[in-house]
Amino acid sequence: MQKCVFIAFILSAFSVWAFGSVSVTSPGNGSSPQSPVHFVATGSSSCSKGVASMGIYTSSGVLSYVVRGSKLDTNLEMSLGTHMLTVKEWDNCGSSSGAALTVTVVGGNISVSAPANGSSVSSPVHYVASAVSSCSKGVASIGIYTSPFKRAYVTQGSSLDTTLQLSPGTYETVVQSWDNCGGSSTKPVKITVAGAADNSNVSTGTQPGVKVTVPAPNSTSSSPVHYVASATSGCSKGVAAVGVYVNNSLMTTTPGSKLDSAISVGTGKQNTVVQAWDNCGNTAKTAIPLTVSSTTESTPGKTFTNLQNDKGWKSFGELAPKYDICTDCSPKVTWGTTHGVSSPSISGSSMKASIGGSVPYSDALWYNQLIGDFSTQGIPDTNKSLVASLHHFIYDVYFFGTNVELAEAIEFDINHFTSGRGYIFGTECRITSGHVWAIWDNPNNKWINTPISCQPKSNAWNHLILEVERTTDNKLLYKTITLNGNKQTLNWYNNSTPNGWHGVTINFQIDGNYKQAPYSIYLDKLNFTYY
Repeated sequence: MQKCVFIAFILSAFSVWAFGSVSVTSPGNGSSPQSPVHFVATGSSSCSKGVASMGIYTSSGVLSYVVRGSKLDTNLEMSLGTHMLTVKEWDNCGSSSGAALTVTVVGGNISVSAPANGSSVSSPVHYVASAVSSCSKGVASIGIYTSPFKRAYVTQGSSLDTTLQLSPGTYETVVQSWDNCGGSSTKPVKITVAGAADNSNVSTGTQPGVKVTVPAPNSTSSSPVHYVASATSGCSKGVAAVGVYVNNSLMTTTPGSKLDSAISVGTGKQNTVVQAWDNCGNTAKTAIPLTVSSTTESTPGKTFTNLQNDKGWKSFGELAPKYDICTDCSPKVTWGTTHGVSSPSISGSSMKASIGGSVPYSDALWYNQLIGDFSTQGIPDTNKSLVASLHHFIYDVYFFGTNVELAEAIEFDINHFTSGRGYIFGTECRITSGHVWAIWDNPNNKWINTPISCQPKSNAWNHLILEVERTTDNKLLYKTITLNGNKQTLNWYNNSTPNGWHGVTINFQIDGNYKQAPYSIYLDKLNFTYY
C-alpha cells in the first residue's frame, strides 16, 4: 500500500514537471557593454500555464531584477569588470530554467551625491558627481544635461561640484562623463525645481538682452516655426544659453549666445517667448506672439528617390582595430552588395548589404556622392553655387535584417562639404552597446551616446528619418531622429572642421560584432531631400 502511494506521488510529480528555456538577445555572451547594461530576454516553458516571471542574477544568489511574464527588457547599473550572469525564467508549474552569460562592463560609472534622483530642490541646484572609467588614460571630462542634448555645464577631470540656475518645473537631467579612450557614461537624475531662483543678490553688470531676428512679433508662420535669436549680457562670464518657450513650455535651448532652430508649433494664436540666461544668474525675455497658419508634413526642396537602386554606390572595408580602409582584404573582412532584390522588399527592388570575415569588430561602408565632386546624379555643381546654398537635409530609409542583434552598430551619415569646411552628420544605432543612438562629434573625432533608445525590429521593416541642418552661422544641427514613427528631438549643435571637398554625400555602414558573425541589412525606399 505504501509502495503504491509512493508510485502515485512520483507520477503526480512528473505530470506537472515542465521544461523551459531562456533566449537572451542583449547583452551578447562575451560582449563588453557599458553601464547601464541593456538586458532583453524571452522565456518559454512546456508548462500549460505558461511562464510566471523572469529575473536577472548579476552574481551567485543576487537577484537584481525580476518581472512578471515571459519577457524582460530593462537596463541595470553594473560595476566595471567581468560578471558571470544568469537570466532565469520561472513557470507556473514550479519549474525553472536559465541562460548563463559572461559580460565585461567597460567604459565608466558615475556617482551622483547631489541632487538625489527623484528629489524636489530649489534653484540654484547643487550638483556633485564623480566618474571612473576602465580607460587606462582616465576620465577626460564630466558635464550636466538639463534635457536631451542641452548641455548646461561641463568641466575637465573626473569630478564636478557646481550650481545651475533652473526655472521651476520637472527636469530629466543627465550627468555624463567622457574618457580619454573615446567612451562615455551617463547617469540620469530626475529633479523637480520647486521655486524660482532669487537672483536679487547675484546681478552683476548689465542685464542680458535678447534680439530675435525671425519670426517677427505678431506675424503669421507655418509650422515648424524658424527662430533666429542672439543674446548679450554685461556678465563677465557671458551668456549661458538661449531658449524658446511656447505657451509657458520650454521647447528648446542651445548653449551660448545664439539660437537657430525650427520648432513644431500647433495651429492658431500662440504665445512664444525667447529667453536668455547668463552665467551670473540673470535672465532676459522677448515675447514673440504668433499666429500659426498650419502644421504640414510637406517638405520643400528636391528629393532623390529610391537611391537603393542607384548603381553609384561605392564601398570599402574597415579593418579593426585601426579601421584601415581596404578594397580587398578578404578573408579578414568581407562584404557584398546586391541590387534589385525582390524579397525582402517593400518597393519590389531593395539593396542588400552584407558583411562577414574573420577579424572581429571590422566594418563595411557604402557611400554615394550625390552632388558636387564625382556626382553620381549628374550634378557636378562646377560653379559651387548649389552646394553652398544648401542648409537642410533629410535621410529617409527603410531597413530590414533577419537578426539585427548580430550588428554591432548600423550607421547612416550625411556629409556636406562647402567653402573649405566639412559638416559630417554621423548617426549610429548602437545595438550591442546599450541599444542607443549615437552621433558624431566632428571636432573631437568621436561618437557620443545619446539618451535616445534605438530598438530596431528583426524580421520586419524599420522606417528611419534623420533631419539635420547647417545653421546660418555654419554649425551642424542634429534636429530629429524618427524610428518607426517615434520622433525624438535632439537640437544638438556641433562645429564643422576644415575640409577641401565640395559636395553632398550619404553613407551607410554596418559593423561586425565580437565574433564578426556574418549578416545582411536590406535598404528600400531610400529617399534623400535637400534644400
